[in-house]
Amino acid sequence: MIKKYIERSYYLDRIRPFMNKDVIKVLIGQRRVGKSYLLFQIMDELVKQGVSKSSMLYINKELHEFEPIRQYEDLLRYVKEAAKSQKITVLLIDEIQGIHQFEKALRDLQASGRYDVYCTGSNADLLSGELATYLSGRYIEVEVHSLSYPEFLIFHTLDNTEDSLMKYLKYGGLPYLINIDLNDVVVYDYLRSINNTILFKDVVARYGIRNVAFLERLVEYVADNTGSLVSGKKISDFLKSQKTNISPNIVLNYLSFLCNAFLIFKVSRSEIGGKRIFEINEKYYFQDTGLRHALVGYRPSDISKVLENIVYMHLRTSGYTVTVGQLGTKEIDFVCEKRGDRLYVQVAYLIPDEKAREREFGNLLQIRDNYPKFAISMDKMMVGGEKGIQHLHIMQFLNTMV
Repeated sequence: MIKKYIERSYYLDRIRPFMNKDVIKVLIGQRRVGKSYLLFQIMDELVKQGVSKSSMLYINKELHEFEPIRQYEDLLRYVKEAAKSQKITVLLIDEIQGIHQFEKALRDLQASGRYDVYCTGSNADLLSGELATYLSGRYIEVEVHSLSYPEFLIFHTLDNTEDSLMKYLKYGGLPYLINIDLNDVVVYDYLRSINNTILFKDVVARYGIRNVAFLERLVEYVADNTGSLVSGKKISDFLKSQKTNISPNIVLNYLSFLCNAFLIFKVSRSEIGGKRIFEINEKYYFQDTGLRHALVGYRPSDISKVLENIVYMHLRTSGYTVTVGQLGTKEIDFVCEKRGDRLYVQVAYLIPDEKAREREFGNLLQIRDNYPKFAISMDKMMVGGEKGIQHLHIMQFLNTMV
């Protein structure tokens, strides 16, 4: 199979150290973020390393020809049958969650020591439960996201300009957008179809949801309240005001289903200077801002929450664990940790005057440690940092894999 693609070196660099190793490589992420094309990229990299194409077996559960592979026994039978006619050493399985009890097949294949295994999946609990138990210490997980801003510029052959940034904020970073015109009608028609696929295949069908109308209203509520503190009770109370009676527990369950499908991410609050994680009032951000706009429209008045969403995804893609910081009654937009390092980030659309500057910088100045602190905005004229706080334009920040 020959597929043209634009290389995403960030992910390949993360996978390369584990190639030809006795460990299963699992790529997880939302549908249409480019996991399949990363498998093609991996195939070509293996060929460069001297692996024969004839020794690779590719299975894509999205294709009709692989429909008969429904149970883990079917997968084992198919692989072992193929191995009789040719020396299969590399196994690549796309959308593996479509195979019931696939974890049993992976355990068997991994235990044989004969195969270099790669697989993709579109659900966050793919490696929970039995699979984690069966394969403890024998797999690595790489979370794949829609295009970062630097990738967006490469894919669309754009210069790093404010106009390019606005296209990214407005249309998001799903890779397929390079194949269609970047205008509202075409892009949002495509993105609405992706939203529907995620909701009906990865949420409704997977979890047996009956109240589809409520699920759709819930997604729109989250889109309207991106970056705002919400809770199951708050959403339930709002729905009651709209003559819809849904308990907070059901709201939380549905939100977890949406998170498992990678449509949205939940960001908890943490106490700065302590280890406490608050159990209520979280924030939710979208994997892709284009998908958010396809639900509720792109509104210039939402620019602050859209910027916050973009910064959150940039930090997550960079490998940080991110929480919302609580400092007494004040809030820090993002507290970010990675391998023992930490940084703090405050996001604003503009910081036009001293009052706004005091608000955005003041919260950061109250943090009594020496970790890096950033204020991110779209101001054309940067006044500069203050007492160690770096004030960066959003384009400067997004072009750095922090």
